[in-house]
Amino acid sequence: QVQLVESGGGLVQAGGSLRLSCAASGRTFSRYAMGWFRQAPGKERDFVAAIRWSAGIVYYAGYADSVKGRFTISRDNAKNTVYLQMNSLKSEDTAVYYCAAGTLDYSGTNYIPKSETEYDYWGQGTQVTVSS
Repeated sequence: QVQLVESGGGLVQAGGSLRLSCAASGRTFSRYAMGWFRQAPGKERDFVAAIRWSAGIVYYAGYADSVKGRFTISRDNAKNTVYLQMNSLKSEDTAVYYCAAGTLDYSGTNYIPKSETEYDYWGQGTQVTVSS
């Protein structure tokens, strides 16, 4: 069982920055694909970014088009934590942000899982509100 706890959400003005953190339990954290999704009011939950390691050396990261160049995902395997640095925030980034962990094995590939169904564990979510 993996438990994920997000933190770092809050209220920020448009153009500002926030960094979300997701602390994970589990000794095999480095093997998991870690992703961030978000859900705005009245909308479906959408992929934001994901990161995974391959062979413990190389990491792969992927982003939704809407956040490319503004958001950066990173992970610290020693701390079992994944981060989402969000810069140049816009009002349309307002949503509940969820951290997710996927246990499928993508070894030997540069594949980035972007579907909710590819993730097995979810955090409780953290609210990000961007005021215009």
